[in-house]
Amino acid sequence: MGVPDSRATVDTGGQCSHHETGEIVNELQQMSATSLVGAIRRRDVSAREAVESQLDRIAAVNPVINAVVTLAPDDARAAAEAADRLTVSGADLPPLHGLPMTHKDTHDVAGMRSTHGSPLFADHVPDDDAPIIARLRAAGVISMGKSNVPEFAAGSHTFNPVFGTTTNPYDPTCSAGGSSGGLAAALAAGIQPLGDGSDMGGSLRIPASFCHVVGFRPSHGVIPMPAVDNDWAWLSRTGPMARTVEDIALFMAATAGPSERVLPSAPLTGASFAGIFEGSGGAGGGRDPGDLRGVRIGWSPDFGLGVPVQAEVLEVLRSQMRHFEEAGAIVEEASIDFTGADLVFERTRATDFAAGLGPLVEGHRDQIKPEVSWNVDAGWSLTATELIEATAARTRLAAGTRDFFSRYDLFLSPAAQVLPFDATLRYPAAINGTASTSYLDWMRSASLLSATGVPVLALPAGLSSPGLPVGFQLATNHYRDVELLRYARAFEARAGCGGQRPDLVPGTGQAQGPIITVGPEQG
Repeated sequence: MGVPDSRATVDTGGQCSHHETGEIVNELQQMSATSLVGAIRRRDVSAREAVESQLDRIAAVNPVINAVVTLAPDDARAAAEAADRLTVSGADLPPLHGLPMTHKDTHDVAGMRSTHGSPLFADHVPDDDAPIIARLRAAGVISMGKSNVPEFAAGSHTFNPVFGTTTNPYDPTCSAGGSSGGLAAALAAGIQPLGDGSDMGGSLRIPASFCHVVGFRPSHGVIPMPAVDNDWAWLSRTGPMARTVEDIALFMAATAGPSERVLPSAPLTGASFAGIFEGSGGAGGGRDPGDLRGVRIGWSPDFGLGVPVQAEVLEVLRSQMRHFEEAGAIVEEASIDFTGADLVFERTRATDFAAGLGPLVEGHRDQIKPEVSWNVDAGWSLTATELIEATAARTRLAAGTRDFFSRYDLFLSPAAQVLPFDATLRYPAAINGTASTSYLDWMRSASLLSATGVPVLALPAGLSSPGLPVGFQLATNHYRDVELLRYARAFEARAGCGGQRPDLVPGTGQAQGPIITVGPEQG
């Protein structure tokens, strides 16, 4: 499956066939990151065994889903051997010691091909790690390779002309979402338990929903994401994706903390997330993990704006809301006032695209996908009046957000507006009869919340009747990230939806773009 053709009219987000199949996943491939790191620390498992297990799983299922696009097996094995020597040395071990991980291909890894999904960078081997990669490696992660992305991470369907399309482990004819789609597919397929992604308009949350895993967009600056020429950039976030909320907290504990490049500094650090689920650890601290007594939740199926959502998505979400109520939460239909949120998101995104990718579009427009050029052009065309209007709209949106969270602890909504759609499309052309005017329209469930700047988490909510994943989206007020993870884990403990893993037959599939294996001499 290569790069999708131009969009076709699909009124419900696209139809895919669901395959009932069987698979064999070994014990290591079923482990959470927390369990695997613990086993390596106890010497029950070696880092080398963990690396070989991940390589075996990639070989088995990657031909079907095309999630991993670059591998460095020799470097990974050497790093694992070094980790195993450290394990027996008696030295203090870092928090992610020995954990193998592929990285999002928009995150540069020093000495490893990092393409950003673009032909312009098809042979790019950076000299330096991106900040999130530097923190993960310092925390003990073994870098295995790279996971697939849309070109320059633009859009929430993962395809590019370098490696082709990533597909969904629950149905390999469907989209895995994006832009962190390669990571989401790798998690769902048992390749790895934890990984790094990023999110501007839903790039962690939509693929998490499509692949039935957890995706977390933290508050601004909690994991610093420096932008070229703008230390105050706020819309894009670096964050984790995992199969469990506990593993999200593990990632945050290892990577959160200030950077002089991101202003202002966040009030949360790695220590804020360390051990938050030890003992009982419910939403209120020392209570049952599934206890949400006293928590007030505002639920909105359409964000108060009539945002179209596919009926099958809402059917699953409404059936699962009982778990919040059975946990003791008070759930009412209510929404943040999202008036002006579209304007804030679209103009801020356009400005960031023009600042970050403008020079590339200026010099190589014919080699860059049209969605990227469109965003850059939109940024270049903004007038001073339009920028002032965006600032005023953001101020009003912030006031509405404060008002909502003065009355509610949690905002609950659909993570994605559609079920995973036909992977041969670029994006759904219509939802419930409402046509998309651009490739961003079907992502409004995520982008509206991006505009508020609050922390947001996507969480598995169950499978639709065709067997395709559906996810909730949970948000809370600025810098209440720890409480948000506790709320999410309370639902996870009761609903157990994340345990519904896909049936994926190892073998050869339709995904195109052969994996690039690199050795030490190639990076």
